[in-house]
Amino acid sequence: MRFIRIRAVAKKETFHILRDPFSLAMAFLMPVILLVIFSYAITFDINDITAVIVDLDKSSQSREFASQLKESGYFSVVAHPDRYADVDAYLDSGRARVAVMVPAGFSKDLLTGRAAQVGVIVDGSDSNTATIAQGYLTAIAEQFSQRIGGPRVLPLVDSRARVWFNPELKSRNFIVPGLIALIMSVIVALLTSLTIAKEWERGTMEQLISTPLETPELIIGKMVPYFVIGFIDTIVSVLMGTLVFGVPLRGSVVVLLGLSGVFLFGGLSWGLLISIVARTQMLASQMAILSTFLPAFLLSGFMFLIANMPEALQVVTYIVPARYFVSILKDIFLKGNPFSVFAGEALLLTVYGLLVFAIANKKFQKKIV
Repeated sequence: MRFIRIRAVAKKETFHILRDPFSLAMAFLMPVILLVIFSYAITFDINDITAVIVDLDKSSQSREFASQLKESGYFSVVAHPDRYADVDAYLDSGRARVAVMVPAGFSKDLLTGRAAQVGVIVDGSDSNTATIAQGYLTAIAEQFSQRIGGPRVLPLVDSRARVWFNPELKSRNFIVPGLIALIMSVIVALLTSLTIAKEWERGTMEQLISTPLETPELIIGKMVPYFVIGFIDTIVSVLMGTLVFGVPLRGSVVVLLGLSGVFLFGGLSWGLLISIVARTQMLASQMAILSTFLPAFLLSGFMFLIANMPEALQVVTYIVPARYFVSILKDIFLKGNPFSVFAGEALLLTVYGLLVFAIANKKFQKKIV
């Protein structure tokens, strides 16, 4: 009998969704649009750094160094000024972010075995770009030294780094898994935040209250169609991440989808709780966005390393469910870890979903207030 009532509520909610083109578009198109926009807009890979080169040596070695700078693919040389003084105009106007100055005697120092110096000025107004540009220049100078077979001072410790999980250091590989968590957080909470509030605004809640429906049956029935939508969106997002953006999926797909279902349950429960408390669609949608998007974007470890945050904020991140889901997705996508590695995060997501679901049941009252 209980299952029949839940199915009736789910069927009713499904009809409402199918009759509302806006809800359908938001449910199926928004995740795709957001994934595409964020995947292309958010990147830490920096190419085509504008640069100017002042070559006062004008030798074959200095020209080879400048050529290696261009061929690296990281720098786009926009000019070759004749004097050091001309560099200021390019950096001040933003036409160049890096100035490389090869002094006279550069080739002579190389041929006689002395250390050849190159002056570099980097625009530090964008600290991230400046740091990356410095790293690129250091690597290029090292490669140039090896190519010409110049003298090298061997360090006491020969450090040879290997990058695991993301050897190409593509920012998209760790951004896309986090994006899936971010998008799912917003979409499921936003969709369900309108359900109960919509019933109150349309005056149909009185009819539901007068039926033999129990509170858990009503909430579960409202949740079922959105859970199906969220699950389809998750599958589409995973397929886009792997097939369109080329993000490796090294872990178990079954575990990924199973834990996605746990995360969706918690997000849907939170949206329904908001809808119960707010009672108006306008307030409910605003509360859903503020309570899901900002925490998931800023405090989940998706964009900013949690360990670098102030201690007070680090404590706050423990109540953000997206924190655990982002960690799980990166473990499954990039590391291919077994379930035992992130079982703790999975347990916390389960506890969160059950707790919010219980609070939503407690807050909903079958009476006219």
